[in-house]
Amino acid sequence: MLDDKYVTEKKVEITIDGKTYYLPMVVGSEGEKAVDIRSLRAQTGCITLDSGYMNTGSCCSKITFLDGEKGILNYRGYRIEDLAEHCSFIEVAYLLLHGYLPTVGELNYFGQLLAKFALLHEDMVHFFDRYPPNAHPMSILSSMVGSLVSFYPEMVNNPLENIDLMASRLLSKLRTIAAFSYRKSLGHPLVYPRHDYSYCANFLNMMFESPVRPYEVNPVEVAALNKLLILHGDHEQNCSTSTVRMVGSARVNLYASISAGISALWGPLHGGANQAVIEMLEQIHLKGGDYKKYIERAKDPKDSFRLVGFGHRVYKSHDPRSRIIKRACDDVLSAMNMASDPLLAIAKELEEVALKDEYFIERNLYPNVDFYSGIIYRAIGIPMNMFTVMFALGRLPGWIAHWKEMWDDPDTRIGRPRQIYTGPCQREFVSIEERKLGDR
Repeated sequence: MLDDKYVTEKKVEITIDGKTYYLPMVVGSEGEKAVDIRSLRAQTGCITLDSGYMNTGSCCSKITFLDGEKGILNYRGYRIEDLAEHCSFIEVAYLLLHGYLPTVGELNYFGQLLAKFALLHEDMVHFFDRYPPNAHPMSILSSMVGSLVSFYPEMVNNPLENIDLMASRLLSKLRTIAAFSYRKSLGHPLVYPRHDYSYCANFLNMMFESPVRPYEVNPVEVAALNKLLILHGDHEQNCSTSTVRMVGSARVNLYASISAGISALWGPLHGGANQAVIEMLEQIHLKGGDYKKYIERAKDPKDSFRLVGFGHRVYKSHDPRSRIIKRACDDVLSAMNMASDPLLAIAKELEEVALKDEYFIERNLYPNVDFYSGIIYRAIGIPMNMFTVMFALGRLPGWIAHWKEMWDDPDTRIGRPRQIYTGPCQREFVSIEERKLGDR
């Protein structure tokens, strides 16, 4: 809901066909400015055209502040650097959902709910048997989350009263679904969650525990995974979050809205970038490791090759998350005696050159969050087809928080963008007997 204190006395003048109209100016709590155009069409008969919504604010939100020019990312007012350094993923999830960091008692209760809801209904477990072995984990994740409403229909009524239970159930079960989908793809027995493990340790154990080779939880890996999930927790109105809000605006239940967000995240232009980084580094390594050749190719306007993991649609300076992930990457590879990883060496060389090269500096092509995250996942043992699933695990609390905020906002209207029609003008209907090929 737009608080009146953010609507300034200043008006924006717009002149169309010699007539001047006045639209309100809105300034957010961090100084962001917007022109409120909700009355534009009613006053002028015109709409705005903004492909990709590059300059269009779809809502007012209290969840995340992002300044792409200064490289700032805050969750509920807290710097991402502080949260990644001092918090667990579950603390940050609680912050995103409730608007404040939990006390010890609140965090313990939240953890108890996650432990309570970690198991899947056994009928849902049998669903995994019906997927082909090569089914993509994102396909499984989306459909399984969508089916949760059939098992817990009572949660759909009075959703804001049940939001804590729904959020806890989703956060806990999505982790289990993700791990189960991986195990099924290998044909390995399922590993059920344990009540004595933390959120991230539980996930890694469900992924890698084996009857013939017990998995030992590595605290360095757990810490790195914890940071990765925190850094992906929310990122303002991105494609998948906007999808969750758009679907939810039709008063669709939380489970179906999250399922839609997962499908949006599956797109290679959104959630698949870290996989593309690994594939690019592997390609350079297999071709002899001559990264300089690929730098030149990226700068050649006639070459379609692009360096993946550099630049961001919003950030015009360093992505603040990339520095945190880089340190976590160094810690993981060092602890696992993989500091000489050839892909990491190529990644560091690419980063060093790009940060000094005027071509990349002028275009603000700095390393982004995807550049190092895939290397960490690879070192931990998570396969590339699970990278986007890991993204979804991290982004889930942000999706839920936005759905909750959207549902509770009296200003919410069902999403219904306008368009400018560019097709043929009205034509006379011709019966099928009289139609000719040349008339098209």
